[in-house]
Amino acid sequence: MDLQFDQQHIWHPYTSTVSPLPCYPVSRADGVYLTLEDGRKIIDGMSSWWSTIHGYNHPDLNNAAKAQIDQMSHVMFGGITHQPAVELCKKLIDITPSTLQHVFLADSGSVAVEVALKMALQYWHSKGQRRPKFLTVRHGYHGDTFAAMSVTDPDNSMHSLYKGFLPEHIFAESPQGGFFEPWQEQDIEDFKEKITTHSQEIAAVIIEPIVQGAGGMRIYHPTFLSKVRQLCDQHGILLIVDEIATGFGRTGKLFACEHAGITPDIMCLGKALTGGYMTLSATLTTSHVADTVCNGEAGCFMHGPTFMGNPLACAVANASLDILAKNHWKEQVKSIEKQLADTLPALTRLGNVKAVRWLGAIGVVELHCPVDLAVIQEVFVDNGVWIRPFGTLVYIMPPFIINQQELSKLTSAIEQALQ
Repeated sequence: MDLQFDQQHIWHPYTSTVSPLPCYPVSRADGVYLTLEDGRKIIDGMSSWWSTIHGYNHPDLNNAAKAQIDQMSHVMFGGITHQPAVELCKKLIDITPSTLQHVFLADSGSVAVEVALKMALQYWHSKGQRRPKFLTVRHGYHGDTFAAMSVTDPDNSMHSLYKGFLPEHIFAESPQGGFFEPWQEQDIEDFKEKITTHSQEIAAVIIEPIVQGAGGMRIYHPTFLSKVRQLCDQHGILLIVDEIATGFGRTGKLFACEHAGITPDIMCLGKALTGGYMTLSATLTTSHVADTVCNGEAGCFMHGPTFMGNPLACAVANASLDILAKNHWKEQVKSIEKQLADTLPALTRLGNVKAVRWLGAIGVVELHCPVDLAVIQEVFVDNGVWIRPFGTLVYIMPPFIINQQELSKLTSAIEQALQ
């Protein structure tokens, strides 16, 4: 592989063209392993940014892709439908909260969020009200496109430099109490004040349920989410849950909002929807929201991605959901969570470790100081693992199929790197 060309011409995510970070060439991926071009095998602790929950090169997903590509790889979704999409939407309606009855298929998580925000704005427009604001909490992350960035923390995120260019929304303080800690009622007070003060201008609340992902890998108390639902109901405001990172079993529930026993008005799905094989997302909503949108001035929802409902992606997503339906993921994730709970607390003895936390198949080590990414990445690869920290956070979200020995290698590599 021509790594020199890669370094000189290919702009990788969140990297500099002036001082590019090293890239490790991968030639194959199987199960939880990435095979580097030099023959070394490394355990993937990231599930390719949290998506390959069944591991790589899965025969069921491979077969679904192979069978579908001989039929049709893509057709436009405007005025045309096809069996893979119909089957996928049936499955999504079956496994999500019962009130979510309409599915809008899109091409990425960020677009799913854009769709959700536009749904909420058009909902209020159809009701004859102008509600231009969204309420969310700090330390959140919802994607890299403009509307998604606007509801991502404007001060404590990778998007802070866009402040002043993006629409300005309303940010409440994020909950401080952890998932396993006692509930503290003061955690909801700032949110309650914000939603009460601005209730007539808020189109919707958008929130990552239970786990705040790229904004800080924070895992908060389920009561906070249930209180958010109650306050939305009290003020007649729509609730959007962004399950892109948490959906499909990652937190130990099929969807993280189940931890709080709540049902959203709009739900965003992505990442693991196809088992990490290709990009696909979905935004689900209620009949009330959908019908209100379509009874408005436009007469329809004003959005239509070119690759919406891609048959190849839908076919693979169906196979991924079939694997989940066998319910092995529950024991897999439970086993991962127990091992993380038994292992991570010992790391707090290290001087540079500020805190550790875990839930389901998520393990987080928060440091006092940011890591040197190039240095620590090399240490991880030399120790036979792939872990991609950011800022002060070293975290793992491994494929559900990882075994105890492989997971031990991930946590041991973190300890060695931090020492």
